[in-house]
Amino acid sequence: MSDGTIPRPYRSYVYAYPHKTAYRPLPDPAPSLAALWRDEPKDALSLYAHIPFCEVRCGFCNLFTRIGAPDELTTRYLDALDRQATTVREALGDEAPVRFATAAFGGGTPTFLTAGELERLCDIAEKRMGVDLRAVPLSVETSPATATADRLALLADRGATRLSIGVQSFVEAEARAAVRPQRRADVESALGRIRDTGVPVLNIDLIYGIDGQTEESWRSSLDAALAWRPEELYLYPLYVRPLTGLGRISPAADREWDEQRLRLYRGGRDHLLAHGYEQVSMRMFRRTDAAPLGPDDYACQTDGMIGLGCGARSYTSALHYSFDYAVDMREIRTIIDAYTEAADFSRAEVGRWVDAGEARRRHLLQSLLQAEGMPVTGYEERFGTSPFADFPTELGRFEAFGWLDEGAPEGLLRLSPEGLAHSDGLGPELFSPSVRAAMAAYEPK
Repeated sequence: MSDGTIPRPYRSYVYAYPHKTAYRPLPDPAPSLAALWRDEPKDALSLYAHIPFCEVRCGFCNLFTRIGAPDELTTRYLDALDRQATTVREALGDEAPVRFATAAFGGGTPTFLTAGELERLCDIAEKRMGVDLRAVPLSVETSPATATADRLALLADRGATRLSIGVQSFVEAEARAAVRPQRRADVESALGRIRDTGVPVLNIDLIYGIDGQTEESWRSSLDAALAWRPEELYLYPLYVRPLTGLGRISPAADREWDEQRLRLYRGGRDHLLAHGYEQVSMRMFRRTDAAPLGPDDYACQTDGMIGLGCGARSYTSALHYSFDYAVDMREIRTIIDAYTEAADFSRAEVGRWVDAGEARRRHLLQSLLQAEGMPVTGYEERFGTSPFADFPTELGRFEAFGWLDEGAPEGLLRLSPEGLAHSDGLGPELFSPSVRAAMAAYEPK
């Protein structure tokens, strides 16, 4: 937007750049993983294992996941994950040190797997990839229905340091409105089992902007979460996206809904800040007295990621790659079936090349969306240029909107509280024209 109009606050959740809708099939012959990783630093990698199964699909969800797993599909999926991990580890080579600094199991719902299957998943991470799960931060996502004692005990034993549970709302009527049917008693029981494991970090996800939600009901959900003293809380705005359960529903007038979500966000933010939490990003809040997770020297702006599973992204400094992406359940089932039957995982089939200009955008975007901001000298040392010279128009507009913190220490580029509130409008403003065009041309499937 170049007309001076402030972008809408809820345009897109920017969790990665470039977004997967900008990826395309790579030209034949597709690049080999061995060639892609040959000259990359590999001493502080992140491992992400994607499990694309859930017991139910929430109405707001556009993640790559399917409901259920008939005909021993989870076994066949783990077989494929094992084959992929073996191939990827060989591609990383041993000429330079290979070390993983952090690991995560996401989805979908990783705890859809049985305890025995979760043990196999941990074995794949350790024995195939060489990740010491007990020595690095390990985050695992779960749900109220699948957070059973045997699964949680297995994860705690194998080194999980963080368990993240998607509650979304403690108000049963709101959960139903979000197509997330659940009983509050079951949610509370799951939280109790998580606390019983002794895993050091509990994260609770909540959503604001649900149909029928009020400031009072939002506060009651926040207080119900705070009763468990979670080390982390994520506050997500509701999005209604195509091909999802809520995608057939027309929300209230857009501007009216924007104002409702902003009002609930600000109320939730202030409530958490008043109850001993610090803001890490627009979505993430951490309890100020929470113990550190231990060594974590991974930086998403500079270090590489290895994704295992058909919904995972991987990235080197030059290429971000994955498998095909879909939201429609039929398309997802087709992609999962193809993954389980694949024998060759040695090449990157779908992705997007990242040139020097895109690397600058990614570094600025991923740094600026964190509450701590970005040291300008770090940017200058990495790229040899100034962010103000590289992005004068964008940063000038952010300043005009009041989104930059005028009181930040010298040399620190940081968002103001209002800038953080508008992160989902600010982030897309930093997308390059070519990425915007690719995302606009993407046909949802």
